[in-house]
Amino acid sequence: MSELLKELKLNSNDEHFENVKWQLALEISKVGIWDFNAETNTVFFSKPSKAIIGFEDDDAFGQNINDWNDRVHPEDKEQYFKDFKDHLNGLLPNYENKHRILHKDGTYRWVLDRGQYIEKNLLGEATRVIGTHVDITDYADNEQKIKETLDLIAKKNSKLQNFAHIVTHNLKQHAGNFESLLQFYDEAKNEEEKTEMLDYMKTLSKSLTKTINDLSEIVSIQSKPEETSEDIKLNIKINNVLKDLEYLISEKSANIKVSISDDCSVNFNKSYLYSIVQNLVTNAIKYKHPKRNPEILIASECFDTHTNLVVKDNGIGINLDKFGKDLFGLYKTFHNNPDAEGVGLYLVKNQLEAFGGSVDVESIINEGTTFTLHLPNQKIQH
Repeated sequence: MSELLKELKLNSNDEHFENVKWQLALEISKVGIWDFNAETNTVFFSKPSKAIIGFEDDDAFGQNINDWNDRVHPEDKEQYFKDFKDHLNGLLPNYENKHRILHKDGTYRWVLDRGQYIEKNLLGEATRVIGTHVDITDYADNEQKIKETLDLIAKKNSKLQNFAHIVTHNLKQHAGNFESLLQFYDEAKNEEEKTEMLDYMKTLSKSLTKTINDLSEIVSIQSKPEETSEDIKLNIKINNVLKDLEYLISEKSANIKVSISDDCSVNFNKSYLYSIVQNLVTNAIKYKHPKRNPEILIASECFDTHTNLVVKDNGIGINLDKFGKDLFGLYKTFHNNPDAEGVGLYLVKNQLEAFGGSVDVESIINEGTTFTLHLPNQKIQH
């Protein structure tokens, strides 16, 4: 900088005064200049260009045509080279690319790289390209922070919507059970039947209290995502769900077989896992085949990193060719069942994905449906 100032003072009336003036302006602005010559296969980098990555005092930097290219972040290289070649081949009127470049100190800087060819050969091929480098690291970092904030807001909104659906869906199930029991109580022919209905209502009352407590827990953990999952013994949680659904299972004469080893554990949110299993079991009963009682198998395969939990039924099945793409959509129903809400499977998928899980489905019409849940055995970082 000082050498340019001296030259500017000594040669203020010289013919190359304008060139020195603009060069000084570029250095002050910290905009780097590069000049690529395709015929000689060489590239020139101005001092501000080299300063962006810590080589401003290194005259040797730039003598190798790939000095800059080799320092481009591996994830950015493909697009970096593509954009430049597209410009050389006339596919883009101007070259522009944002990429990370390795600094001398081992960190990466974000650079806005722009250029345009100024010379062509007789074949119309670009032979010389001049461009600029601008350090946009601060801008890129702020942009990333904004993106992370927006992603967090979107995730919070999704959790809030998910919670609202859990409340309406789960409480409606309890309300329906109470309504049925009260009706049966009124129709009871003797005290023994009334006592039996009261026992069922006590069980449902405990289940309702537990559901409300679980919903309260979901609210409390939204602000503590790192504590939302825990190691859960799968067979214990499955049996808890089946006990709470005991009346429904008995009423519909459902036969449920559980084949889960005692040492099989998953790392998941216990309220979500309860809701997932409850939804799949109640759906298996709700959509039973009219000519046979529900037969439901709940089994697991436990691996080091994940567990496959299978819920298989012999119900009416789902036409996956017709409805497969909408199967987990909100308010999507596929049968004429008056109790269908189109919420249960939506919750299953979203609750699974919220904690690193996924689900596969196989179904044959009039034979049954198999849901395979892929649950993590290790804590997922949020």
